[in-house]
Amino acid sequence: MYDLCLFDLDGTLSDPKLGITKSFQYALAEFGILKELVDLERFIGPPLRESFRDLIGFSEADTEKAVSLFRMYYAEDGFFENSVYPGIPETLQDLKNGGKTLAVATNKAKYYADKVIEHFGLDRFFSFVSGDEMDGSLTKDGKREIIRIALDTLDPERNKHAVMIGDRMHDITGAKENGIDTIGVTWGYGSRAELEEAGAQQIIDTTEGLRRFLLESKRERPTDNH
Repeated sequence: MYDLCLFDLDGTLSDPKLGITKSFQYALAEFGILKELVDLERFIGPPLRESFRDLIGFSEADTEKAVSLFRMYYAEDGFFENSVYPGIPETLQDLKNGGKTLAVATNKAKYYADKVIEHFGLDRFFSFVSGDEMDGSLTKDGKREIIRIALDTLDPERNKHAVMIGDRMHDITGAKENGIDTIGVTWGYGSRAELEEAGAQQIIDTTEGLRRFLLESKRERPTDNH
């Protein structure tokens, strides 16, 4: 049975589509790049600088300018343009009642992650929030450091049976690099194929299925996809 459950934020606990895509749209428009919101959904999940640098092809200087523009919109309006997925508060409450230690491990800057979690009243469920620095220094190599910090804080002796729950490949690969179990969820922005390719040990389609699995799973490492 899992003792420590680490949750991704965007695409796992909440649907940030409108706020994040509008923030990207605002930033890109300043460079003369006009995109429809639907075309920007693929940027939900990866580290912010990675999206501008690797997916858009910006230089380092333009990446930093774009990040500033993104955050200008996001800080004013974007993080409110968000909604908690149905069933998430009830799932978190049941897990906490069941004795689980819950934490958030997100590529989002911790400053904004804390604001989102508090805004939606989810902070009461979590013992710790691990997020990026504003300069993106913790996500230069993916999500490994974000997850490591959460584990070092909540399980420094590595005595707990931990699992990472997320919707994108970054969640799965970062967890594997830290030697913990993985659950991919399909209600977010990563496809089942992406999660399978990343090596998710479980793939779960509903919040109820996730709640049931986490409360009923045994200590043995999972092997079959659901």
